[in-house]
Amino acid sequence: MKKLESALVLQAAIVLSCSLNAQSQEVTYNSHVAQIINENCVVCHRDGGIGPMQFENYDQVRPWAPLIQLKVASREMPPYAYDHGIGIQNLEGDWRLSQEEIDTVIDWVAQGSPLGDIDIVPPTPILPDPNDWNFAGDLGQPDLIIPSIPMDIPANGNDLWSRHYMPIGLEEDRCLKAVQVKPRGDAKAVVHHANSRIKLNTEEGDIEHVSMLTEYAMGKWGELIPNGVCRNIPANSFIEWNIHLYPGGVGAIAKGDVIKDNVVEIGLWLHDEEYGETEAKYQQDLKSYPLREGYENGNLIVPPHGYTMTQGFHSFDHPIRIDSFQPHGHLRMNAASLEIFYPETGRTEQISQISNWSATWHHSHIYESDVAPLVPAGAVLVIKQWYDNTANNPNNPDPDQWVVNGSRTGDEMSHAWIAITHLDQEGYDQLIVEREERANKALAGND
Repeated sequence: MKKLESALVLQAAIVLSCSLNAQSQEVTYNSHVAQIINENCVVCHRDGGIGPMQFENYDQVRPWAPLIQLKVASREMPPYAYDHGIGIQNLEGDWRLSQEEIDTVIDWVAQGSPLGDIDIVPPTPILPDPNDWNFAGDLGQPDLIIPSIPMDIPANGNDLWSRHYMPIGLEEDRCLKAVQVKPRGDAKAVVHHANSRIKLNTEEGDIEHVSMLTEYAMGKWGELIPNGVCRNIPANSFIEWNIHLYPGGVGAIAKGDVIKDNVVEIGLWLHDEEYGETEAKYQQDLKSYPLREGYENGNLIVPPHGYTMTQGFHSFDHPIRIDSFQPHGHLRMNAASLEIFYPETGRTEQISQISNWSATWHHSHIYESDVAPLVPAGAVLVIKQWYDNTANNPNNPDPDQWVVNGSRTGDEMSHAWIAITHLDQEGYDQLIVEREERANKALAGND
């Protein structure tokens, strides 16, 4: 009920704001709004897409205009929860609308959602195949595709896990350029997460853990590795799949049906064989950084109709660059942040804030390389996450339950996946100088 009341208050505020600002120009679908929707919404809201309604033309959009206005004004759509105006804003694969685009949609609906000049034909959206790889347009098809074993997922029941090994098929060490995990077809709604770790056989016949390859959770776009670093995949290594499946599915695209032969695929884009020796001076890795402050007796406790916050603190004995940040939780988690504390000055810098986090849309927030945080040795990464176990949380299946740490969808977790490039002092100092030079050139160009 409170969620509905909040929505009505926001809707009233939108209408009032628009009425107070006289419009000097009519905003129409054909001239202004169609391009915004075609470039940002139709990729999901189309025939066969994952959106619950279609937005491919004016007749389809017009009945939903008030809801579109509400969702756009509240920044719930497009589904990319990352706060504006806090910390680093330059991200790779950022789905957020600009404030100008948001204002245009709001004004259009406030004016009655007019079609406009029928002689103006909006540009046709260029839509990727929903079954294609996200990086195919820029990088081509993956160099390697490694599937999981097929799995049948029932329509209901308890959470399921599949752990198995699959060969990668490389005969030499290679550096990763990009990676995407993609459940096939209807499996998108039932794959809670799919973790992939790189393993090797030792001479003694044991299995040795090498590194994390990537983590997938529902809605994740993929990962891009910055130029000049290497996330290494050794020769003759193989993948350990750890796939968590939720019968019936989660979110708007859940069909509640049995899904036969569910396969999860991982696509790898690789640099050439010489890249690791000629261009990649530093190594990057992806790891899970736990948040343990806020746990009780080793468990995350969220009381019925209550709230909890967790914190984690991590530092390094060498300089680093933070390349991406992906908080992780389940259905009660609703917010996260990343900060850096500098002990020498006592200053804390906020890097990222996600105030409307949802388990149905996980994002690896990839910082553009020119602004990715450079962290000196000894500085502390401060990670925070918040949990809402009340009826106000629209994702909460049951606010009467005590919630503890665990792997099931109905349990909770508290960690963040962070990709880090490990630097030495020379490399750190060089990156600082390069950024200062770029900033000085930009200032000189504005004179």
